[in-house]
Amino acid sequence: MQPTAIVSLTALALLAAGVAPSVAPMSPASTFHLTEPTMTLHARGTFEVQISPLPADDYADAASMGRMQLDKQFSGDITGTGKGQMLTGMGSVQGSAAYSAIERVSGTVSGKSGNFMLQHTGIMHAGKQELTITIVPASGTDELTGIAGTFVLTIEGKVHRYDLAYTLPSAP
Repeated sequence: MQPTAIVSLTALALLAAGVAPSVAPMSPASTFHLTEPTMTLHARGTFEVQISPLPADDYADAASMGRMQLDKQFSGDITGTGKGQMLTGMGSVQGSAAYSAIERVSGTVSGKSGNFMLQHTGIMHAGKQELTITIVPASGTDELTGIAGTFVLTIEGKVHRYDLAYTLPSAP
């Protein structure tokens, strides 16, 4: 079904329910960005993290499934804190696991203050790792409203480094 057909069906359903819709057709090329982003910027630095176990849910066995609390302190181009929760699942093969986490970052990014959310997806199979950390769309507040991008994490020894590649809409 074409996007305009879906919008038309939605409008008809709203009219039948007695609601006057104010729906504009979406183009097939619609994206999350409402405005064109400026150039990609980078915020780099380090962070310290405390990971604490949370009580297991009644369906989890705490050995193969777990919940953790994340507490981070950022320094460098990001100054502030990160608070979140992580869900983990362990596989039956050594070195195989997965995690998902949602984290709220509060502070400043290159001098602009506000909050935004990060969504983490980590997969490890027999020791081979993949990690994707993305800014949750439309989660930015204050001077970080409209922030979009990805967060790359590297660990060297005990030092956690980040590179946040991000865009912010141009000021009107």
